[in-house]
Amino acid sequence: MRNSFLLLAALTLSLWACDSKKSKNENTLASIKDTKVLQYAIEGKVLYENYCANCHQNDGKGLGKLIPPLYKSDYMNEDIGRTARIIKYGQIGEITVNGQLYNEKMPANGQLTNMDIARIMTYIYNIWGNNEGVIDANKIEYYLKGEH
Repeated sequence: MRNSFLLLAALTLSLWACDSKKSKNENTLASIKDTKVLQYAIEGKVLYENYCANCHQNDGKGLGKLIPPLYKSDYMNEDIGRTARIIKYGQIGEITVNGQLYNEKMPANGQLTNMDIARIMTYIYNIWGNNEGVIDANKIEYYLKGEH
């Protein structure tokens, strides 16, 4: 009887954990159909989790009024080139994201290659409702020169 209860509880929890309540216009890795985008995004997710998620969180929603969200971020979506420069060189000073003022220093990630940044950006610009496609290392080089 106890084993049956434990089995039922485990099954219920696993079904609950797999129940996706995301909106239809909110992308996940599983929803990316283009294999090149998916490859970049999978590698970008790992890099994002290692370099970005500590502050911006795995879900991209940031840390309240301290760290801005990337999830549905008007600031991030306004200028893709600026995002590349912020990832590489960091940022100091006030910014407004989705109407909220933030003034925490974003540290530079000078150790990241253009390909690393391309993968991170392909990930963040193809989930959370975004659908930008592949952002490759050539685009990152262009953005880092400040040409966009």
